[in-house]
Amino acid sequence: MPRKIGAISLVVRDYDEAIAWYTRCLRFDLLEDADHGGGKRWVLVAPARGDGTALLLAMAATPEQRARIGDQTGGRVFLFLHTDDFESDHRHMLAHGVKFLEPPRHEAYGTVAVFEDLYANHWDLLQLK
Repeated sequence: MPRKIGAISLVVRDYDEAIAWYTRCLRFDLLEDADHGGGKRWVLVAPARGDGTALLLAMAATPEQRARIGDQTGGRVFLFLHTDDFESDHRHMLAHGVKFLEPPRHEAYGTVAVFEDLYANHWDLLQLK
């Protein structure tokens, strides 16, 4: 099997609100939601029809972890959501209340716009040329 990054841990405030937001607003699939006892769950979401890296939604358990919700990269773009239909995804996300920090830009490499997830992590929505 080739090597790849299977999942990236994303610190969240609440499992269920994060699942609802990512599946509704970004049209991600819920891949797994397993109870591990003691309030811990193994929750994986990923872009629908995708074969890339999943997000492990990890509920913050300590004050230090709670302080990192929404600021895992110090305000830089954290994640890059590639699409083959920027216009459709952009419209869907706007209709579901996703906050874009800029209008779409047409760059030499493709079309891009920065948005925030429900915790204010910065993402790029990106359609490469």
